[in-house]
Amino acid sequence: MGSFRINGGKSLKGEIKPQGAKNEALQILCAVLLTNELVTVENVPDIKDVNLLIDLLEGMGVEINKIDSTTYNFKSENIDLEYTKTSDFFTKSSKIRGSIMLMGPLVSRFGSAYIAKPGGDKIGRRRVDTHFIGIQELGAKFTLENNNSIFKISSEKLKGKNILLDEASVTGTANIIMAASLAEGKTTIYNAACEPYIQQLCKMLVSMGANINGIGSNFLKIDGVSNLSGTTHKILPDMIEIGSFIGLAAMTKSDILIKDVSIKNLGIIPKTFQRLGIKMKIENDSIHIPTQDHYEIESFIDGSIMTISDAIWPGFSPDLLSIALVTSIQAKGTVLIHQKMFESRLFFVDKLIDMGAQIILCDPHRATVIGLDRKIPLKGIEMTSPDIRAGVSLLIAALSAEGESIIDNIDQIDRGYSNIDTRLKSLGADIERV
Repeated sequence: MGSFRINGGKSLKGEIKPQGAKNEALQILCAVLLTNELVTVENVPDIKDVNLLIDLLEGMGVEINKIDSTTYNFKSENIDLEYTKTSDFFTKSSKIRGSIMLMGPLVSRFGSAYIAKPGGDKIGRRRVDTHFIGIQELGAKFTLENNNSIFKISSEKLKGKNILLDEASVTGTANIIMAASLAEGKTTIYNAACEPYIQQLCKMLVSMGANINGIGSNFLKIDGVSNLSGTTHKILPDMIEIGSFIGLAAMTKSDILIKDVSIKNLGIIPKTFQRLGIKMKIENDSIHIPTQDHYEIESFIDGSIMTISDAIWPGFSPDLLSIALVTSIQAKGTVLIHQKMFESRLFFVDKLIDMGAQIILCDPHRATVIGLDRKIPLKGIEMTSPDIRAGVSLLIAALSAEGESIIDNIDQIDRGYSNIDTRLKSLGADIERV
């Protein structure tokens, strides 16, 4: 396992461009299985989770050609379904949560799929019922094999159905959309997730010949078609990385220009960080964060303490709550961070407290941050990255702290952030991969 050695307390300056969106890429790459024609995908992020999924597709027989550093051609003409029954497939797919989205395309196009229980971040319970119930509603049958560690899903022909999701799961919605696109008849999905990544998947499928209405809403109508054609698709910039750079700039008193951010797809993200007191200038599809000696957290209109909480889109992404929390440490004022979706995601705050932050962990879902207003700097310590977003939050804290910090288990950070150390060095950060 690698580590980062950081000498913090330095202000950064320069331009940075966000990578392609991890969460969108995982959906789009699974969707290439829906056609035997050529699919070109642009702005693919070079991160561990995405590269592992590409490796899985190649093992399944997808012909893959890398055109440049972020562009790939995929042709899923000769798929080896036997590979999906091998221990190699199960071992690799169990390391990445996004592999569960192979289910919809495989069942709808080939009639069967074998899926290992997915891995991913250890941030609390992340049930997959929505995926299976939705595909089951379309007519698939499920059996458990290999001591209940492998799901076998099969169907002679999926048939359209009116589906009411029990939760607005993003990956669950994506799986059902892909399955329904080739199902027989009409499918409606109510309480569907409607994140920009889901909208992007729908737009890609429409360009391939799918018939999808209601894109951008939580009520989707899909008329199944017999086959889909090839297309070219460009992945959005990663909104979570953009939020991370906003928080980084504020914490380190840096002057950073975040370029090509697709403002129209960021939703409430800029406004939420502005409520923490962060000044920003938005123009030409870029966000400029100027150097700020102080930033003050707003109160609600009635004077009560600000609460930042996660919610389904268009609410604030749960992936950015860790970033909002760490950014609040050096603000003036108090904020309650309420992580509603995952009960283990705030457990990294003990490391921030060790660094000198004033944080009260109220329970597994809530933490109160009393801002230091830069009167007391954080101090460097040795710590371990528990998951992708907590890892980057600890990295932001370390870059703002006085002295040396060591962050272990940075494989977690590499799963979601491409060459983050190299890109931060270009801004003037003192960071070394060891």
